[in-house]
Amino acid sequence: MNMRRLTAAALFGLPFACAAAGLGPSDFRSLAEPAILYDAPSKQGKPLFVIQRHTPVEVVVNIDRWTKVREPAGSLLWVERRVLAEKRTAIITTARADIRQKPDASAPLAFEAVKDVVLELTDKPADGWVRVKHRDGSTGYIRINQIWGL
Repeated sequence: MNMRRLTAAALFGLPFACAAAGLGPSDFRSLAEPAILYDAPSKQGKPLFVIQRHTPVEVVVNIDRWTKVREPAGSLLWVERRVLAEKRTAIITTARADIRQKPDASAPLAFEAVKDVVLELTDKPADGWVRVKHRDGSTGYIRINQIWGL
């Protein structure tokens, strides 16, 4: 009985411990400028490649002036924290995506986008859709299963 209470208490406390450690729901950001991704949290680390401005990244952990991020292809790498922006973006993951005028598959087409196009998120996701904005100013709704960055 005591073991059961201890386990329940530990389980109920787990979400709070994870949140305190920064392991809660995903925290996505975009890049404010082109950035070099490194294999370690230091400029003495090996620079691996440059990632473009506005690309979404998932924040995994922060250490001093460095942030470990998951980039759209799935690699975990380090970037200087100063290059992260609060602006939320998403990247198209399907070969072609239809962006609709309303969050409905039968709604008129607002525009189309192809794989790797970055879109700004302009609202929170709801019912499997999210409102987005293209850099040319076009707006509409996309199915969340066609993007990465949420």
